[in-house]
Amino acid sequence: MRTAIEEESTMTIHLEHPPISRPMRDLRTRPGRLVGHVADDAAAHRPRPGDATAGENAAVTRICVDIAGGILDGHDVAEKADQLAVAAAGWAHEGIPVDTVLHAVHESLRQRMKFAAVPEATGSSLLDSFRQVVAASDLMCTTVSRAYVRQHREVASEHHTAVHTLASALLAGQPTTTMARECGIAVAEAYSVLALWIQAHPDEHDSRVDGAVVARRRLRRVQAALAQRCGERALGLLSVDGGTLLIPANLLADKDLDTLVESLSRGARVDITAALMPAATDEIPAAAERAHELLDMVERLDCPPGLYRFADLALEYQLTRPGPGRAELGELLRPLDNHPELYETLRVHIANNMNRRRTARLLHIHTNTVDYRIRRVAHLTGLDPTQGSGLWQLRSAMIARSFHTHPPRHRRAHLRARS
Repeated sequence: MRTAIEEESTMTIHLEHPPISRPMRDLRTRPGRLVGHVADDAAAHRPRPGDATAGENAAVTRICVDIAGGILDGHDVAEKADQLAVAAAGWAHEGIPVDTVLHAVHESLRQRMKFAAVPEATGSSLLDSFRQVVAASDLMCTTVSRAYVRQHREVASEHHTAVHTLASALLAGQPTTTMARECGIAVAEAYSVLALWIQAHPDEHDSRVDGAVVARRRLRRVQAALAQRCGERALGLLSVDGGTLLIPANLLADKDLDTLVESLSRGARVDITAALMPAATDEIPAAAERAHELLDMVERLDCPPGLYRFADLALEYQLTRPGPGRAELGELLRPLDNHPELYETLRVHIANNMNRRRTARLLHIHTNTVDYRIRRVAHLTGLDPTQGSGLWQLRSAMIARSFHTHPPRHRRAHLRARS
């Protein structure tokens, strides 16, 4: 029974012109020289020596040479095309880049054409020869690409499943020694645990396109950027909204994590907000929970996108902890409950470091209106935002109250990614 690769790759090229028989006879007088030359050239383009033995390399090269010669001679090359598909799948499984594979294919054709000079270079013969070369290139490239991509997808799917399984175990605090050995992924002694929130792309709200498709593409861009930056050592559970990343501590220094988040954001083409908690491997579950608590708080406080560490938000974190202090602080803002415009002005003004012009520009109001509203806040609450003590209490009250007034979105993404 034929394999799926063999069935899809079978192809016979029919050309309405005489075969170029003389060049093929010339080729068969020097097969070792031609195959050796192409094999050596293909090996020179390999990124790592020893990815395949010289015998395997020469065998694949000979298949390419035979296909090229067969098409140019007008022979049925279906069986050779099947062999090439199987060989291409093997190259993909070994991790050899597809550009290296395709270079070997084209180099085989190029070297074959060195022996295919047409005796009488008329316009008609040149056109026929060109058509034959295009047909050979088309057959070999489509055969290789189809088999390579299929095998690459299978390998990628297996790796994704292994990463998902190991990351889930680490986040659940389960033993991972045996699992890591089965997955073929080494477990580091410590990790940088990142909680991520990936903002939606504007196109997701466009009624003319499928928002779910746009979201999945955004996620794939994030995953591609992560792979480019961290290779296969990063572990992650990500949904279209965000999730959790586990970066080995010895892979990226702390300062490089800011650059990583910026790279992911550029790849996704949307803003990404992240919270970081370093942790030993056995502390990952607690660190992930803390990281997502920080991420929730960052959103409630309307902080700009970027990477946040616990040291950056220690005070805010403490103010949002349950207890009588948090409830008492929240009550300081109760007089503003019936004046949402005052509360919003105060929030934006504090976020802008009390810059009245910037606040006015963001709220689309006059600077005098900002001053008026701030005076109204002082009158209603008894706390003057223009004074140090009043500003401190109002800001603390806003942080404490955000725990109830701004429900987080990150938690949903976190729970979906872990399920």
